[in-house]
Amino acid sequence: MERLGGILTGSHLLLLLYVAAVPTAAEPAEDEAGWSLYPESRLQDEGPCTIDVWEATQLSYQQFTERYAYSRPVILRGLTDNTKFRSLCSKSKLLAAFGDRKVELSTANTFSYRKVRVAFREYVQQLLRPQAAGALGSETLYFFGGNNVSEWQSLFDQYEAPPYTFPHTSTAYSFGIAGPGTGVPFHWHGPGFAEVIHGRKRWFFYPPDQEPHFHPNSTTLSWLNHTYPHLCQQEAPLECTVHPGEVIYFPDRWWHATLNLDTSVFMSTFLG
Repeated sequence: MERLGGILTGSHLLLLLYVAAVPTAAEPAEDEAGWSLYPESRLQDEGPCTIDVWEATQLSYQQFTERYAYSRPVILRGLTDNTKFRSLCSKSKLLAAFGDRKVELSTANTFSYRKVRVAFREYVQQLLRPQAAGALGSETLYFFGGNNVSEWQSLFDQYEAPPYTFPHTSTAYSFGIAGPGTGVPFHWHGPGFAEVIHGRKRWFFYPPDQEPHFHPNSTTLSWLNHTYPHLCQQEAPLECTVHPGEVIYFPDRWWHATLNLDTSVFMSTFLG
């Protein structure tokens, strides 16, 4: 889940947008959806993949439930077909439809105490930049909340959520757009799915009984640069980089941190 400091419940649609602190000097290239690429970034290393990856057609719902739902994360390919949603999430189409809408940005640390309201167009055109390597979580802003849900409903109606559900749970969506190097430090909450629409997102996991070593106001990028290289084999996380069209499942109460390797667009489905 792309938030800290609590467990998400209910059936609200939630929006989550990250913003990094420092702009780059040169204009970057763009991907096919118009989102900026930063080839000079040091985030080209996707790291190892130590999480099981399945084609959805080869893993039944019963097998998913028995092997993963309550025990460990898994990546599923072809679980959903969000071709139309992916097209609607191009930079130009989102700006045309929602550019004048106000979004609320919050700090990307445990407490998320600072709030800033800006137009979505301002966020995308002026604030969506790579994460500064030395920035703290309290200096990194993201948009998160249930406000203005009706204004984005037309977009979310086009999203095909993962078909797997659990008894006695409801779903909540979190939509995000993030610059390279952004993400959230380790945290935990209830189970859910996260799908990458554009870009790449690297995930790190620890089981509930193995709390990782991290500072709640340090970014995932800082943890990757300063702590990760010194971990012994027993301290290494489960990890993998998720690509467009892939869905990662995270079980209840598993510690996880995220790192966007590109300008990324993503949607999470939480099971409250």
